[in-house]
Amino acid sequence: MIWPMSIRASICMAVPAFAASGCTGVQSVFSDGGADAMQLSQLFYWMLGGAALLWVGMNGAFLYATRGKSRPLSRKGAGRLIGLGGIALPLVVLTPLLAYGLSVMPDQRAAGTGLRVTVTGESWWWRVEYWPKGATAPVVSANEIRLPVGQRTEIELVGREVIHALWIPALGGKMDIVPGRVNRMSLHPVRAGVWRGQCAEFCGLSHAMMALDVVAMEPGEFDNWLEAQAGGLGAGVTDAGFGLFQAQGCGGCHTLRGTGARGAVGPDLTHLGSRMTLGAGVLPMTPEAVADWLRAPQAFKPGVAMPAYDHMTPQDMQRLAVWLRGLE
Repeated sequence: MIWPMSIRASICMAVPAFAASGCTGVQSVFSDGGADAMQLSQLFYWMLGGAALLWVGMNGAFLYATRGKSRPLSRKGAGRLIGLGGIALPLVVLTPLLAYGLSVMPDQRAAGTGLRVTVTGESWWWRVEYWPKGATAPVVSANEIRLPVGQRTEIELVGREVIHALWIPALGGKMDIVPGRVNRMSLHPVRAGVWRGQCAEFCGLSHAMMALDVVAMEPGEFDNWLEAQAGGLGAGVTDAGFGLFQAQGCGGCHTLRGTGARGAVGPDLTHLGSRMTLGAGVLPMTPEAVADWLRAPQAFKPGVAMPAYDHMTPQDMQRLAVWLRGLE
C-alpha cells in the first residue's frame, strides 16, 4: 500500500518525537525534578494525545474522501465531512486542551514562600543573589543556583546589556531576562538533585557557553549552606595566594568578602571553590582548570571581558590557581 504524502510526512515527524520522549538527564524536560516541570510534562502528554486524535481524524477524513469513496461525494456529504472533520473535531479536542493549559498558568507564576533569588544575566555568566526572608543584604554567588526542596522560591530576573532567558528544563519553564525591567518566575523542587540550566535566548558570542548548575537541597542542608556562604574569606587572607591576587589587581573586578577586594565587574569569588563548575559551566572546578582559565580565558569563552594573565610565571599561576580553588 502506498501511503499519501501527508501521512508519510506526519509519521516521519512523529517517530522522532516519541523517541525523544525517552530521554532523561540533568537538562531534560522529562526529568521532572520540580512541581512546575511535572505540570508541563502532563500538559505535553495531554496535548500529544489531542494531536494524535486530530491526526487520526484528519487523515481518516482524507483517506475516506480520496480512497474510501468510489464515487464523488455529494454536496451535502462534502459539507458534512468538512463540518465534522474541520470544525467539530478540532473544537471538541482543542477546547479542553486550551482550558487545561490556561488552568496551569497561575501555578507557573505563583509567588514564593520566603526565599527570593535575584538572577542577573551578564555577558556571559550569571550573577546570583540570595535574599532570605527579612534580609537587608544579599548573599552573593555566581553561575550556580541552590534551592530548598519542598519550598517555592521566587526567582527575580534582571538584565543589563542584552536579552537572556533562564531555562532549567527539569524544574520548570523558561523566562526572558530583559534589560530595563524585572521579570519574575518561581520554582518548586520536589526532590534533591543537580540539574542544569541554560541561557535559552541568543545573547552574543558565547551564548552557548552560558550554563549554570541548579542544586536542589534538603531544607536543613540548604540553610547550613547559605549560612556558610554568607561568611567572608577568613583565614585565607594570610595565604601567599591572596598576595598574588592583590598584586595582579584581581580585586578591581572581583569581590572577596572580608577583604578590601570590592570589584563588581566579574563574579564574586569569596566561595569560588564550593561551586561545581568554572566559567558558567565551561570547565570543571579543579586547580588545573582554574590555571588554564587564568592563562587564556578567551580560549574557553570568546568575547569574555576578563584579560589573560599569561605574563605570570608557571609557579605563580599554579599557586594562585590552587588558592582560588581552595576558597570554599
